[in-house]
Amino acid sequence: MKNNIDKKAVKRGLLPYLFIALIFVGIFFFVNVMNKKVNVLTYNEFMNSLEEEKITELEIVTRGSGYTYEVRGTLEGYKTDETFFARLPLSEQVMKRIVEASADQSFKMNVKADPESSSFLLILVNVLPFVIFIGIAFWLFSRQVSGNKSSLDFGKSRAKLNPDTNKVTFEDVAGVKEEKEELKELIDFLKNPKKFQSLGARIPKGVLLVGPPGTGKTLLAKAVAGEADVPFYYISGSDFVELFVGVGASRVRDMFQQAKRNAPCLIFIDEIDAVGRQRGTGLGGGHDEREQTLNQLLTEMDGFGANEGIIIIAATNRPDVLDPALLRPGRFDRQVTVNLPDVKGREEILAVHAKNKKLAEGITLSNLAKRTPGFSGADLENLLNEAALLAVRRNKEVITMSEIDEATDRVLMGPAKASHKYSESDRKLVAYHEAGHAVIGLKLAHANDVQKVTIIPRGTAGGYNMMVPSEEKMCSTKTDLLEEITGLLGGRTAEEIVFGEITTGAHNDFEKATKIARSMVTEYGMSDLGPLQFEQQEGSVFLGRDYNKSQHFSNEVANEIDMEMRKIINDCHKRAEEIIKKNKDLLKLIAEALLEYETLTKEQIDYLVSNGKMPEEDNENYEAMSITKLREIAKEKDIKNYSKMSKSELLKELNG
Repeated sequence: MKNNIDKKAVKRGLLPYLFIALIFVGIFFFVNVMNKKVNVLTYNEFMNSLEEEKITELEIVTRGSGYTYEVRGTLEGYKTDETFFARLPLSEQVMKRIVEASADQSFKMNVKADPESSSFLLILVNVLPFVIFIGIAFWLFSRQVSGNKSSLDFGKSRAKLNPDTNKVTFEDVAGVKEEKEELKELIDFLKNPKKFQSLGARIPKGVLLVGPPGTGKTLLAKAVAGEADVPFYYISGSDFVELFVGVGASRVRDMFQQAKRNAPCLIFIDEIDAVGRQRGTGLGGGHDEREQTLNQLLTEMDGFGANEGIIIIAATNRPDVLDPALLRPGRFDRQVTVNLPDVKGREEILAVHAKNKKLAEGITLSNLAKRTPGFSGADLENLLNEAALLAVRRNKEVITMSEIDEATDRVLMGPAKASHKYSESDRKLVAYHEAGHAVIGLKLAHANDVQKVTIIPRGTAGGYNMMVPSEEKMCSTKTDLLEEITGLLGGRTAEEIVFGEITTGAHNDFEKATKIARSMVTEYGMSDLGPLQFEQQEGSVFLGRDYNKSQHFSNEVANEIDMEMRKIINDCHKRAEEIIKKNKDLLKLIAEALLEYETLTKEQIDYLVSNGKMPEEDNENYEAMSITKLREIAKEKDIKNYSKMSKSELLKELNG
């Protein structure tokens, strides 16, 4: 059936081009005819040319009826595109003279029958132009009709039916064990609704999936339809909203009509906040078209008594802006929060995405999961894909830890800026700054573990320090937060102690530290002001999260909040100063290693702290070598300007 449709579509697509080709052929012949020069001769002029032996070629057309011959030909002195035409009386004497002259002068002569005697030629000459004209008119008319048909479909639903070839099951979804358990009863209902109806149970009409981007909400919805083996309609909230009022509501009605015809089925509305925002809010009132669409959606969901077998799953990462009427029982009865995966969930997700990847021996997914806290499922999939691309680029047969480290950095910070040139003073400053963070992380018991330190610029950062929690917790203690602030201030403190100067490099560190300190005072009750909450995470739905933020405290309390924040930051700064002064030798050791190697891993840092030197260099692993060693190898391989290259540039040359 599909092949027949495709063939018809191909034929319809070729017709316009066929008509255009015929038009061009006609124009071509017309131009050729117009370019030829035809001299019309009288009877006497023709006979004089015949007697003077000027004729070089002659063609005689005999008529089946009438009293004349038509002759065409060329004379001596004519150009290539020049001919003559003459009419001669239908006389035996005239024809005899022409035949005798042809025998004497030996010019080419050709006699043709009357074209009108050929029925086929008659039809071709007289009917074909009309056929072409009618065909073009029919084509234009059909285009107009199809255009009108498209305009009539303007109010039709844009929901797409997912084909069976793309079926997804729960085996393809990892890291969301509890969420899958919540959705399993939807599958049971779609497969066997009578089991629920016999006990008077009503299955949820709608399920709202809430969570950060990339956590697998769309994949979960597809898996529910795949497990239940029912049609899956996919639509985005923005597909309902149009410029013209009433179109969105019409599309909602049509979507539910399609769903009724295919029940039992599942409708998935992605980014429902595009159409489901609170009504009557924002400057100047609401959006009439969007509100009508929302009203129609609410009405259709209320009429689910007749829509048995239809379940709606919607997804959003902004549940705070949704209209309360949409979330009440009877519409979206159930909310399922799809959070970022924990370490076990990340390991399961990595296992799914690593099925078609060739990993080197020694790489364990559990260790990789521990190194990626805060990564969503989409981030983890992107990480492994980036690692595979890097391995291909480096002509490797398997993905090694080097590619995974580089891919992690790319996902977090972007690609390395190998072309960015540091001055030696800048390199030294960045090295001591990052070493300061590392020293605090190594010496504080509750601080995050140092996983990697680098002075290779990425994104807007001149270098960065990857620190992850030693174990993932649901709640953070006051000690955890204070030591996190202390670690963030370690870079600035190292600059002050070593160089006696401060720079703008700690801008992002201060931003994070200030945010934590303010939250401790105003939200978590971790200050001398007591267990009070002065601020809430709220904002206007349409004016932005912080535009209309309310202040539930006096100016005196605001001053006390500022004093408490300053006290937290100053105490952490003093503690960081004490630690770095006490471990100045370790600071220098890590900084000099960074200047030499540019990047240090957790294993290298641990070895450096324990032994006071870097581990022996692997002669087969360029990435783990110092810049001095790489320059020696580059010199042996006659690489030009090796002494001026950074480590990243040397690695590129040697690996290339």
